[in-house]
Amino acid sequence: MNFTINPIKRLEGNVPLPGDKSLSHRALIFGALAQGGETKISNLLQGADVLSTKNCLASMGVQFEDKGNDLLVKGLGASNFKVPGGALNCGNSGTTIRLLMGPLSALSFSTTLIGDESLSKRPMSRVSDPLAQMGAQITLTDGNFAPINIKGAPLKGINYQLPKASAQVKTALLLAGLFADGATTLTGKIQSRDHTERLLPAFGVNVDTTDSHISIMGGQKLSSAGSIHIPGDISSASFWMAAACIHKGSWMEFDNISLNPTRVGFLKVLERMGAKVDYQIEVEKPEPIGSLRIEYAPLAGVTISKEEIPSLIDEIPILAVLATYAEGETKITGAKELRFKESDRIEAVASNLKSMGAKVETYEDGLCIKGPQALRGAKIETFHDHRIAMAFSIAALGAKGSTEIIDSQTVDISYPSFFETLKKYSIT
Repeated sequence: MNFTINPIKRLEGNVPLPGDKSLSHRALIFGALAQGGETKISNLLQGADVLSTKNCLASMGVQFEDKGNDLLVKGLGASNFKVPGGALNCGNSGTTIRLLMGPLSALSFSTTLIGDESLSKRPMSRVSDPLAQMGAQITLTDGNFAPINIKGAPLKGINYQLPKASAQVKTALLLAGLFADGATTLTGKIQSRDHTERLLPAFGVNVDTTDSHISIMGGQKLSSAGSIHIPGDISSASFWMAAACIHKGSWMEFDNISLNPTRVGFLKVLERMGAKVDYQIEVEKPEPIGSLRIEYAPLAGVTISKEEIPSLIDEIPILAVLATYAEGETKITGAKELRFKESDRIEAVASNLKSMGAKVETYEDGLCIKGPQALRGAKIETFHDHRIAMAFSIAALGAKGSTEIIDSQTVDISYPSFFETLKKYSIT
């Protein structure tokens, strides 16, 4: 399915956001691992990736019950998981497959994890290697990819230095550590999204967290968290923030938005670019949640360093679009991880910007864009990547002529109502 977008005058309004994707995955998995009881999750993201996690858990006997806008997860406990009737299909979801590798390594039976064509090209040894040090028996296809065969085995705690900042790897190891003998301690590049460290205590798990290490003691049992509210996804909001920044007279507001400090790198970059951003935290625990307002302002180019990348990795495509509207040079480095997402996002961004008439310089770990550059309508190849589809939908709003988003339904991975929202808040 393709979607055609024409330029607009501005956007304005208070936009309700889909639930945070990272938190939605974790709430489902933690609720399923709880020993009995029910966890009520409100504002769970209904995107395809999160449904992949839910379906995998259901295949192992976890029961769910819809209660209006809430979902009840009936805690089963890992020891009571049932042998699935076939392979666990993770779809397009890297979070699903990597997070589940942790607890599945400790089960009393074997499982196989599969995914779609895109997921089957994403590297998995970064998770399996440290799990193997814990005693996990994991076989990857061609040494690095799905399908993944896991034979449950006794695990032991380890001290592991993370070579790359990755919340998915970090979470898989912490979840495996819950079922290991002794403590599992992570050092190195641990400064990635910290949703797991914040949410596990709500399920009765003690996590020792400092600036230099994260440690979890094996043998702890998860208990039902009672109620978990999922705030709006700040990564989904980033597209509307960008749109407001590039159309005179625009403003956008968001209530119930995640303001987790490991996720606000995009806001800090917008402020450096000159955007008018105002936000405040209204709830502190387990996740900082608040409100945010952004208004149009002329933008200036910025330099984004590798130290900033973990806090805005998903926002790089829309930042690249913003760079074409900003005065001066925007340079992004230290983002090689973008080449291993749902698509090679460095090449996907560059090729689509070029098709819209922009000049882009690419590196192995980033790109450079000098602005402002006038964009023209074009056919956008999404590469089956939801963030590429949404970023270039925003680019299309200010381009000259019509833009066609090819394979537009890929937005369903994280934001099923994206195009409806675009229509509702656009003023032509």
